[in-house]
Amino acid sequence: MPLATMSIRMDAEIKRQFEDFCEEVGLTPTAAVNIFVRTVLREGRIPFEIKGDRDRHEKQMERLRRSIEQLDAGKGQEHELIDD
Repeated sequence: MPLATMSIRMDAEIKRQFEDFCEEVGLTPTAAVNIFVRTVLREGRIPFEIKGDRDRHEKQMERLRRSIEQLDAGKGQEHELIDD
């Protein structure tokens, strides 16, 4: 099977920690990522639980509700969205 290159960006300190971990367990970072990708494809899912911070979400929603109430009460300013 022909090989292809995949580039990813991550925090430099996280990268260093990952490389150190891989060295401790006798893997290269490439081998570790390949194990992850093959597991995703074999199982058809991310092979670990991913969940959000529910408290953080609720706090953000409450802040949004308060902001909407302020706008409805005539306080605050509306701005156009800025596209990236």
